[in-house]
Amino acid sequence: MSRSGEAVLETLDCLGRRCPLPVIALARRLPQLPVGAVIRVLADDPAAAVDIPAWCRMRGQEFVAASTVAGSPAFDVRRTH
Repeated sequence: MSRSGEAVLETLDCLGRRCPLPVIALARRLPQLPVGAVIRVLADDPAAAVDIPAWCRMRGQEFVAASTVAGSPAFDVRRTH
């Protein structure tokens, strides 16, 4: 479940990958998921905390929440279209 209480359909493990790789991985995977699905991106690059929400705004996707999962930074994104 995401912090907002919604089910996460998939987790994308980008731990250890540096900017811009987590955003690129998200951009490649998100279109393969159904509209409304929430994907969780695990990313420990500090830039991800800025890059992922910014990418969502630019692409019209919904940034749901940032949290910590098992000690790793996690970013939940909902596909809107």
